[in-house]
Amino acid sequence: MLRRLILRILEREERVIGGSLDYLRHILRTSLPAFFKLALFFPLSRHRRALPPAPYRVARIVAAQDEDCGTCVQIEVDMARKDGVSPAIIRAALAARFADLPPDLADICHFTKAVVEATGEEGELRLRLRMRYGEQELVELALGIAAARVFPVTKRALGYATSCASVDLRV
Repeated sequence: MLRRLILRILEREERVIGGSLDYLRHILRTSLPAFFKLALFFPLSRHRRALPPAPYRVARIVAAQDEDCGTCVQIEVDMARKDGVSPAIIRAALAARFADLPPDLADICHFTKAVVEATGEEGELRLRLRMRYGEQELVELALGIAAARVFPVTKRALGYATSCASVDLRV
């Protein structure tokens, strides 16, 4: 009974995000306790209160691209669109044309790349972002970057991210 209710919730969520949640169904079928523990992560994965939508969303796009070859990136693009991020900004972030972005968003993208690639070049950018946005916003950015990587890694580990898909910009 409980699993059926959760399955309906997953179907509804698929319509919201526009992507498959088959890997979550797999976890649900395999281990209800594991599913519930992962479900505790969902609110954190969506946490954004102070950071404006554009910096948050482009960071998540860049972070997801580092871990995924299409489906999770598509979800991030769709969510950016729903949050009102301009198509030009989404396209520039996807194509890693950071010079085409306003300076604040270019800094966000360079910072995100430095963090996900562990280049050690994020220090100066972190200072600029902290000065521009604030400490609470930096925390939200850090959590957004980390959260954007959890789902693609989980899907790949379980065998649900086995083929690449091109991102439909529809923007």
